[in-house]
Amino acid sequence: MNNMRKNLNRVHEQIVQAASACKREPDSILLLAVSKKKPASDIRQAWELGQRDFGENYLQEALQKMEELKDLDISWHFIGAIQSNKTRNIAEAFDWAHCIDRAKIARRLSEQRPAELGPLNVCIQVNIDHESSKAGIELAELPELAHAIHQLPGIRLRGLMTIPAPQESFDLQRSAFAKLAEALESLRQQGIDCDTLSMGMTQDMDAAIAEGSTLVRIGTAIFGERV
Repeated sequence: MNNMRKNLNRVHEQIVQAASACKREPDSILLLAVSKKKPASDIRQAWELGQRDFGENYLQEALQKMEELKDLDISWHFIGAIQSNKTRNIAEAFDWAHCIDRAKIARRLSEQRPAELGPLNVCIQVNIDHESSKAGIELAELPELAHAIHQLPGIRLRGLMTIPAPQESFDLQRSAFAKLAEALESLRQQGIDCDTLSMGMTQDMDAAIAEGSTLVRIGTAIFGERV
């Protein structure tokens, strides 16, 4: 518990410092604790220390943890790749899905979302650096997909998500994130009410915050290295 407390405090301090450096309010940035491949007991510890939002990449692992932690009020985010055979479970069990890159997946999530839960929050994943090894759409494809998702009743388009190529330079990190911020602003000007930039992880969080990130996805700095 003490290590978890120190880790969470350290991450929150980094968010505060990064926000202050660019004259932003730290409260405008949500910390998403990425708990993939970590036991439910670690999530419970973090929850007891005040963390409420958790991100999972692997569906079956996540569903098992949800069952173990059903006594806790947790906001669950699915941040892994989404295949068609996963959409029903994601639509029924999660609060957010961050990796939408196809209209077909968005339609299935919308159709399969239980009405009593309200719309599922979603982000479109953008492949900002054109990496063949990563999922996500190209920026040129974004307006068409965004407008299609915006019309679906069972999901709510909250914004954009990206995982840029690793860069050592702070300026190069910022450059990639700036492209996503510009894309979000363009969607707003087209009448799509988005409010979320899901960008920034342990190694590039400061640069992401400098470019307007509203949600940082942090795993290692909270839970330690994964086996």
